[in-house]
Amino acid sequence: MKGILGRKVGMTQVFKEDGTVVPVTVIETKGVTVVQKRTEEKEGYNAIQIGFEDVKEKKLNKPMKGHFDKADVAYKKYLKEFRVENLDEYEVGQEIKVDIFEEGEKVDITGISKGKGFQGVIKRHNQSRGPETHGSKYHRAVGSMGASAYPSRVFKSKKLPGHMGHKKVTVQNLEVVKVDVERNLLLVKGAVPGPKGGLLTIKESVKVSK
Repeated sequence: MKGILGRKVGMTQVFKEDGTVVPVTVIETKGVTVVQKRTEEKEGYNAIQIGFEDVKEKKLNKPMKGHFDKADVAYKKYLKEFRVENLDEYEVGQEIKVDIFEEGEKVDITGISKGKGFQGVIKRHNQSRGPETHGSKYHRAVGSMGASAYPSRVFKSKKLPGHMGHKKVTVQNLEVVKVDVERNLLLVKGAVPGPKGGLLTIKESVKVSK
């Protein structure tokens, strides 16, 4: 499976040859390096471990520093593993660029969604509000919590106020609109999870959209 790490730059729009406007998300994937190769004989599966974003030596503990020194690659802030069928296509220290993807290809993008803090049920669960007039004192409340006699408790999975956002989210079947190899930029149709500057995992799509 082809995969790479990147940072969300932001959103813009591009024009196709027929003049149609396509909203795109710009993703920067600079400095992705192969740190380790995992083999069928040793680990039981074939995979590559890639590193993303340089980091200072003082930010690493001794085991991580030794891991990078053994591979003889620059120290990286993030590590991610991707299973591959043919390990011979990769070498430790090799830089992986956005040209592993092509225009028109479908990808799955995973990121951490924007955190919304503590929210009520209307925003968090899209519930309806109560009456605003005729003496009603019920506007944005949770609603019935259950009868008093039976079951005398709140059912599990009851939708209540609480922490919203800041979760791992995957958006599938996004189309690659443009690949800029010189600047290591990937332009993907539509929106992706997370804020500007958020870390993203881009993989080839596991589902084929009709």
